[in-house]
Amino acid sequence: MANPLMQENVWLQRQRFEEAEAHYYSVMAGTANNNQGGQGGASPGRIDALEKENRDLKKVTADLKAMILKLESRVGALEKGGKGDAPAAKPAPAAADDDDDDDDIDLFGSEDEDEQAAQAERKAKLLADYAAKKAKKPVLIAKSSVVFDVKP
Repeated sequence: MANPLMQENVWLQRQRFEEAEAHYYSVMAGTANNNQGGQGGASPGRIDALEKENRDLKKVTADLKAMILKLESRVGALEKGGKGDAPAAKPAPAAADDDDDDDDIDLFGSEDEDEQAAQAERKAKLLADYAAKKAKKPVLIAKSSVVFDVKP
């Protein structure tokens, strides 16, 4: 009875069946390649495009790495108290010349020095009047009486 089963060569082609099963599961998952050639469905044009993209990405990462190294050196110099390469730390000489031009324009409504002095005098007078008024008032003495009603 076991003799007819021994004639079957199902397991002699095991790898073929495993590849078919793997392909079936990849089709069910939606990740299957329809082309089962040696390159896995990638055309030479696609490979060239991917290689070009890879070169571009490597160039971008190299540029970013160089920029990070430069920034790290600048931060290190600033932490040590050095001037570093920071161009923003240098004062602009043209700004000193422009200070005279901006004196006659008052953007925030600041007052003249005479008005500020007059306002300070008014404030001092008001404070003196308030202190005199407080001195005339009799001082209240806080009194309190507490009555405990204790029953035996």
